Amino acid sequence: MFLKSLQRLCMLLCISAAATAQINPGVYWTLLPEAQMDEIIGEASGETAWNTIMETGGYNKNRQHEEYEGTFYESQYIYDQLKLYGLPGASIDPFPGREVWDGIKGELWEVSPHRAKLASYRDMTAMLASGSENADVTAELVWVGFGSAEEIERAGVDGKIVVTEGSMSGVHRTACQEHGALGVVAISQSRPHFDPLQIPWSGLRGWRGGDEETKFGFYLTAREGQYLKRRLLNGEKITVHAQVEARMEPYTLQNVTCHIPGTDPDAGEIIFSAHLFEGIVKQGANDNKSGSAGILEVARVLHTLIEEGRLPRPIRTIRFLWGPEFSGTGPWVQAHKELMEKTLCNINMDMVGEWLSKNQAFMCMIRTTYGHAHYINDVMENYYRFVGETSVERIHNRGRYPTPERIVAPTGADEPFYYSIETHYGASDHEVFNDWGVGVPGIMMIAWPDQWYHTSGDRVDKADPTQMKRVAVIGAAGAYTIANADDRMVIRIAGEIAANATRRMGIQFALAQKKLDDSEAAGLADAFKSAVNLVTQAALADQATLESVFELSRAKAVTGYVAAMKTSINGILKTHTYALEQLMKTRAGELGRAPVKIVLTDLEKRAAGIVPKPTPKVTENGYGGYQELIMKAAGGDNENGGNRRRMFSRFRGIGDSSELHRLINGTRSLLDIKNAMDAQSERETDLESMIDYIDILGKAGLVTL
Repeated sequence: MFLKSLQRLCMLLCISAAATAQINPGVYWTLLPEAQMDEIIGEASGETAWNTIMETGGYNKNRQHEEYEGTFYESQYIYDQLKLYGLPGASIDPFPGREVWDGIKGELWEVSPHRAKLASYRDMTAMLASGSENADVTAELVWVGFGSAEEIERAGVDGKIVVTEGSMSGVHRTACQEHGALGVVAISQSRPHFDPLQIPWSGLRGWRGGDEETKFGFYLTAREGQYLKRRLLNGEKITVHAQVEARMEPYTLQNVTCHIPGTDPDAGEIIFSAHLFEGIVKQGANDNKSGSAGILEVARVLHTLIEEGRLPRPIRTIRFLWGPEFSGTGPWVQAHKELMEKTLCNINMDMVGEWLSKNQAFMCMIRTTYGHAHYINDVMENYYRFVGETSVERIHNRGRYPTPERIVAPTGADEPFYYSIETHYGASDHEVFNDWGVGVPGIMMIAWPDQWYHTSGDRVDKADPTQMKRVAVIGAAGAYTIANADDRMVIRIAGEIAANATRRMGIQFALAQKKLDDSEAAGLADAFKSAVNLVTQAALADQATLESVFELSRAKAVTGYVAAMKTSINGILKTHTYALEQLMKTRAGELGRAPVKIVLTDLEKRAAGIVPKPTPKVTENGYGGYQELIMKAAGGDNENGGNRRRMFSRFRGIGDSSELHRLINGTRSLLDIKNAMDAQSERETDLESMIDYIDILGKAGLVTL
C-alpha cells in the first residue's frame, strides 16, 4: 500500500513538474537584450504621451488669429517640450505656405415656429463646413432627401436653405450653385449607428474651379438631425437665421525637428515622422496628435536613457520630424537631401493612440513594398510580436502570473495588444520617404479601424495611455536596435529576417496552391505561371531584405551568414516550386488535360530584354522632383490638371507607378518588375503600358535602358 502511494505521489510530482515546465512556444524574444528592454519599458510613460495629446489636440477648437501671424500652438508646444527635455538640435523650420479658410462665427437658429439654436461653431467647430462664406440670412428650410438632382429640382430650393442626408459638397454644388439655394444643412451619416454624435470634417469648394459663388454649410449630428428631418417630412414650415463669419488666413508651414546624435556621423541615421497638422483647420486627437505624442515620447525616453548612461550612446543618429502631413514633410525632406542620402529608414507614426478595444481596432504595422525590401520591417515586427504576445494571459501561465511581460500604464487599459502585420499602404508621411526621389524605406505604425476617423469625435477620450506606452516601447526599441547595431546585432537581424521569411513564403505557397486548386482547364497555364511567380517573388524579396543589412555592416561574418540564409531561402523556393509542379500535374489530370509549362509570350520576351537603370536625375530635385520631367516627356505639364489626368488615364494599366519606380534598380528587367508588381497586387500590370511608360522615363532622362 505504501509502495503504491509512493508511486502515485511520484507520478503526480512528474505531472506537476511537466505542467509547470510548459511554456508557450518561443514568442517572447527581442533583438535587444532583456536588460535594455527593461530600461525602455520602465522609462516609457503612457501618461506623458497621453498628456501631450490632451495639450495639443484634446478637443476641436477655433485657431486664433495670432497663431497665423506667428507660431502655431502645436508647433510651439512640441518645441518647448524638446527644449525642456534637453534634446539637441531642437528647431522650428518654416516653409512657405498658402492661405487657409478660418472660421470665426457660425450660428444657425430656428426663428419660427420656435426660437432654438440648431448649430453653433462655438459648440462644435465641425458644425460649420470649412469654405463657408460670410452670410447673414433668414430663410425657410426645405427637405431634399439625399440630394439627387431630381429631389432638388422637385423641392424648389431657390432662396431657401436645403436640408439633406446626402453629400454636403454635392448638394451644395447642385442646390446652391445651380438652383439658387442659400445654403446647406447636412445631417451626418458618418457611422451614425456607432456614434450618432460625430460630425465629419467636411468642406465646400467652388464648382470645378469656376466663378460660381460658394455659399455656406452646417452639419448636424445624426441624433439631432433626425428631429429636424421628422418635422420637415411632417410638413412643418421652419424658418432659420444663419450667420457666418470667416476669412482667409495666410500661414507658414512649420516643421519641428530634433535629433539624438550617434557616435559616428557617417554611419547613417534613422528618422521618425508624425504629422502634427492635417490641414490647418482640422484637428484630431488620434489623427494625428497621437502619432506626434508618440514620437515625442520616443525622443524623451531614448534621450533620457542615453544621457543617464542606462543605454550606451548609439552608433547612428536618430532624428525626429513633426510637421504638416505631406505639405510640410515634403518640402523639409526636399530641403535636406544631404540628410536623406545618409538616412537608412523611416518610422512613421499616424493614428497610434486609439484605445484598441473601444475602437474595435488592431495596432497595424504597414510594411514596405518589394521595391523597398528592407530590414526595418523585421526589426519592427520583432517588437510588435513581443508586446502583442506577452500581453496575452495564457492558460499555461495560470496560477503564476497573468502575462509574461506587463506593459500597462497606471491609468491605462489592462487588455491585450491586438496587432496585425500588414502589406504596404500609403496615404501618410512614410510615402514621402518611400518616394523615388528620396529612396528611404519607410514603414507606418497605425491603429485601424478608427471609428472616429476624420470626425468631431476624434478627441482625447478615445486615446489610451497603455496604448501610448506600448507604442513608445516599440518605436524606441526598434530605432535603438538599428541605431546601435554592431556586427553581432546585424547577424541577429539577418536571422530574424530569415526566420520570418519561412513564414511569409509559406503563406505565399498556400495562396499559390489555391490558385491551382481553383483553376479550370482553360486557365491552368496562367494559374500555374501566377502560382510560381508568387513564391518566386516572395523568395526574391526576402533575399533582397537580407542584403539590405549590408548598409549596417559588411563584415566577413555578416556576409557569410547572409549568404547562408539566402541559400536556405533558395532551398525553400525549390521545394515550393517542385510541389507546385506536382500539384499542377495532379490538377491537369483532374481536368482531363495535359500538364502545362511556363511559356513566355513574345511581349514578355521583349520585356525580359529591357533593363532600366535609374539616373542621378531621379534624386537630383528630391521628393517628387522627377514628376515635372515625366510630364514634359509625356507631352504635358505639371501645372495643367487636365494634362495630368490624361497622362494618368493613359498609363492606368500600370497600376502602382510608385512601386514600378522603386523596382527599377539596374538589374531587374521590365518582366522582372512586372512579376514583382503582379505578386503584390490583385490587379495585373499591363505590360504594353509599362513599356510605353519606361520609354517616357527614358525620354525624361530618368532611366537608361
